[in-house]
Amino acid sequence: MPKPASNPSAKRSNSKDGSGPTGGPTAKRSARLAPYIDVAIFMVTLFLANWFWKWMIHGDEAGVGAVTCFGLDVTAVFDAYARHIASVVYAVVHYFRDSLYMVNETTMRFVEGGGTHIVWSCTPLKQMFIWVCLMLTTPNYKLLTFNSKTSLHSTLSTLNWNKLWFIPLGLVFIHVVNLARICAITAFMEFHPEWFELLHTYIFKYLFYGLMFLFWVLYVEKVRK
Repeated sequence: MPKPASNPSAKRSNSKDGSGPTGGPTAKRSARLAPYIDVAIFMVTLFLANWFWKWMIHGDEAGVGAVTCFGLDVTAVFDAYARHIASVVYAVVHYFRDSLYMVNETTMRFVEGGGTHIVWSCTPLKQMFIWVCLMLTTPNYKLLTFNSKTSLHSTLSTLNWNKLWFIPLGLVFIHVVNLARICAITAFMEFHPEWFELLHTYIFKYLFYGLMFLFWVLYVEKVRK
């Protein structure tokens, strides 16, 4: 039985306008722009999430007084987390330097040298909030390449499921990095207490966010695709 002849010009047309299976200039241009779009979304989300946190959470940075969220007292939550961090940091640093001792549940000092006081702002809850915002706003390429020939079921099945396990993994990563950060700062306090402001406010703060960025890049480059 004879078969209808194909139309070569139609195939060429589909291929040129980017709607065919091999794509075209539009698809290639989108692929080139995708990394820049991702980073732009990351930066905007980071700024907005940081701003929203400061608008949502109020408390003295020195740990004096209550901490509120939309006017509700959440001091107990932050204090419990701060005590947990202090206990872990003390156990780790004391293992290597037995001159460290606990003054109270959240304060530790060296016999000779300085020490650290863990307050609510030392917890990584802010960074965890930002991380969740970053992951929720990170687009998925399956969504960007969806077209009429793509099955809706196949698109949804691979759309965001990786985020369901990578977001919790990121929260664990942030918790561990924060513990390592405070352990390092505490260790430095034995011989260089004058370095506290430099380490706490600048070096480890930006290192923390840099590691968060690299972990986000890991998702974008290796997990999302």
